[in-house]
Amino acid sequence: MDQKTPLQTHPEASPKPNKKSFVTTFMEATTLRTPSFKEDTYFVSQLKSSEKKALQELKDKLMGSEASDGSMWGVPLLGNDEKADVILLKFLRARDFRVPDAFAMLLKCLAWRKEFGADGVVEEDLGFKELEGVVAYMHGFDKQGHPVCYNAYGVFKDRDMYERIFGDDEKLKKFLRWRVQVLEKGINALHFKPGGINSIIQVTDLKDMPKRELRVASNQILSLFQDNYPEMVARKIFINVPWYFSALYSIFSPFLTQRTKSKFVISKEGNVAETLYKFIRPEDVPVQYGGLSRLSDLQNGPPKPASEFTVKGGEKVNIQIEGIEADATITWDIVVGGWDLEYSAEFVPNAEGSYIIQVDKPRKVMPSEEAIHNSFTPREAGKMVFSVDNSASRRKKVAAYRYIVRKSASI
Repeated sequence: MDQKTPLQTHPEASPKPNKKSFVTTFMEATTLRTPSFKEDTYFVSQLKSSEKKALQELKDKLMGSEASDGSMWGVPLLGNDEKADVILLKFLRARDFRVPDAFAMLLKCLAWRKEFGADGVVEEDLGFKELEGVVAYMHGFDKQGHPVCYNAYGVFKDRDMYERIFGDDEKLKKFLRWRVQVLEKGINALHFKPGGINSIIQVTDLKDMPKRELRVASNQILSLFQDNYPEMVARKIFINVPWYFSALYSIFSPFLTQRTKSKFVISKEGNVAETLYKFIRPEDVPVQYGGLSRLSDLQNGPPKPASEFTVKGGEKVNIQIEGIEADATITWDIVVGGWDLEYSAEFVPNAEGSYIIQVDKPRKVMPSEEAIHNSFTPREAGKMVFSVDNSASRRKKVAAYRYIVRKSASI
C-alpha cells in the first residue's frame, strides 16, 4: 500500500498553527478587514419572540394582498412550510425585521421577477459563450457546502470586448440578464431549509478591472442583487484588490447595507490562494487562483481531496510518496499559491544501484503559472519525491497536492 511522507518538519496536510509573528498578524489584519459574518440557521424555534411575531405579521400582510399566491424559486410563499419561512426570513432580516419595509421589498421583488421573467431565465440561451467560465460562473463549493460564484471583469479592459458587451443600453440590459441567469443557477443549488445551505459565496477578482468604464454596470448589478436577492450571499470575497480599491469601494458603498458589508473579506494582490484556502478547499479552488480545480474536472464527479501544506520562507519542502510498484502509474497535481520558487519531481527506485530518475527537472515556477499536472510509470518499484524550494524567499506560502496510483492491469 502506498504511503506519503513529507521529508520535512511539517506534516503532509495542514500543520498546526505556529506562534504568529508581528508581520503575519499584520498581514491577516489587512486581509480580513471586516467583522466576520455569522450565517443564520433559519430555525423558527430559535427566533426571538419579536422575530416570530414579525414573521407571522409578514404572512398576514401577504395573505391579505394581491400577491397571496406568490412564489419564489418554486416555493409558494404561503405554503406554510419551512422553505417558505426561510425565504420570508431573508426579507425580514434584510430589513432588520421591520415588517412594513420587508413587505414592501417582497412585493417589489415579486413584481420584478414577473416582469423580468426570472423564473425562466436559467433556460435561456443569451449568447455569452465567450464569458462563461471567465467573467461570472458557478464553480464548486466552500468548506461548508455553499455554492461558489466567481466574478472577474478584467477582460473588459480590452476596448473591443467592452464595446461588444456594454456598447449601448440594450447590450447592457442583455448582460445584466445573463448575470442574473448565473446567480439563479447558483440559487437553484440551495436547500431553502433550516440548518441547510441557504446562501452562496461570491468571489470577485478585481485584477485589471476597468473601474471607470464599469461604474454604471457595477452599480446596476449591486442594486439589482441587493433589492431582489436578500441574504443570498453568505460571504463576499474580494481578491487581487489594488491600492485604489478604497476609492472604488466608496462608489458602491452607499448601495450596501451594514449587514452586507459585514460579509466582506478583502484580500490584496498576492494573497489570493492564502485567502481562498481559508474558506474553500484547494481541490475546489480554480487553477487560476492557486487551486487544483479545472472547469473540465467538474464533469467527472466530486474532486479528489487534496492535502494542504505550507512552505515557510527560506525553506525547502520534500513530499515523499512511497510504495509505488513497478509498472504502476502515479498521477499528481501540485500547486503553491503565488509560486515564484523552484519545483522538481524525481523517482527514487528501491533497489540499490538503480539510478534516480528526474521526472520534472528543477525549474523556477513563475507566479502566474497554474497547478502542475503530470504522471509517471516506473519500470521498477520505488517512491516519488516532490521538492518545493522556497529558499530564495522570506514569505510563507500555502500549497496543496494530491495524487492517485493505478496499478498495471493484469496480463
